[in-house]
Amino acid sequence: MKVAKLLFINGESQYERNDENLDYQKAQLVIGYGARHIIEDSSFFLQLKEKFPNAEIALSSSSGEIFSNEVYDDTVVLTIIGFSKSHIKTSQINTQDFPNSFEAGKSLLEKLPKEHLKWVFVLSDGSFVNGSQLVQGLNSVRPENVLISGGLAGDGDKFEKTAVGLNQTPVPNQILAIGFYGENLELSHASYGGWESFGLERTVTQSHNNILYEIDHRNALDLYKKYLGKYAEGLPGSALLFPLSLKSDDHSSPVVRTILSINEKNNMMVFAGDLPEGSKVRFMKANMDRLIDAANDAASQCLEMNPTKPKLAIIISCVGRKLVLGDRTNEEVEVIKDVLGSSPLITGFYSYGEISPLKPFEDCALHNQTITITTINETE
Repeated sequence: MKVAKLLFINGESQYERNDENLDYQKAQLVIGYGARHIIEDSSFFLQLKEKFPNAEIALSSSSGEIFSNEVYDDTVVLTIIGFSKSHIKTSQINTQDFPNSFEAGKSLLEKLPKEHLKWVFVLSDGSFVNGSQLVQGLNSVRPENVLISGGLAGDGDKFEKTAVGLNQTPVPNQILAIGFYGENLELSHASYGGWESFGLERTVTQSHNNILYEIDHRNALDLYKKYLGKYAEGLPGSALLFPLSLKSDDHSSPVVRTILSINEKNNMMVFAGDLPEGSKVRFMKANMDRLIDAANDAASQCLEMNPTKPKLAIIISCVGRKLVLGDRTNEEVEVIKDVLGSSPLITGFYSYGEISPLKPFEDCALHNQTITITTINETE
């Protein structure tokens, strides 16, 4: 397995790392994350197709790009991969062809052959897809022990629209999947938040998909404002500092749900993921140091799961973390590089939602305000 990476600024290649002299003419896969205004330009895709004529090219808009131990904006980061023994298959669907995101996710995975499948990497539209339903659809047809990870496309902090494309110029309403096949693949994954829970555990008593109306039979927005205190005046922006911890039942592990918007007129809150009635929630708050520590814990878990030094580490972190961390955003990437060492190439992006299992190689889950890592190596 050989890997390389390129950083494009203003649509032109500026920085490259290709320590193993990967022949771009023979590369099998190119994954790119970047500013929507660049990747939506058809001339940029044509430029990539000329540079990588034999590769599958998967592109997603993002809310920040990760290149080594630095975070960039308004750029495109490419990850280029060539396998010696393994291979890939790809699929793509248009969400408008399906009644809901569950059926879209199910169909996306069903399009991939299952024999010798080890990992499915998903890049999804982040504006019109219900991420909770998407992962449920993926899990409904996931073969046992197959890893599913990935993320929802971003659009900076604008939240206008997102774009994804497989072997074409990216457009909205697309979801793509890359299946990785072969017994020589070594994988690890991790997902951590680092947020502090506070207050009592409460029950969602009225909701509809990702819209929350009542907690403990009390208006959720009123209760939320009470807990925020002085920060309530800064809603909805201040909500990034106070996401919710969600447990679907007493035996499940918690996931983080962040608020997208509030509706004062109808007294409701809209989240970046479903909050089923009967699920348990707790309020959370940001602690900068703990957010950075979570990145350290994620990288450490990857090494515990697979101590072999990986060739590639893909980081997908939430745009909410980026906005909260501000000038300290680079630190969560730097600490991952410190833990994983100089061996793996590190790339990734900031997303509108992260997809990763909570437990090793089990069903994937939708996360918000979380940092996820997937590492890959191919034994020779």
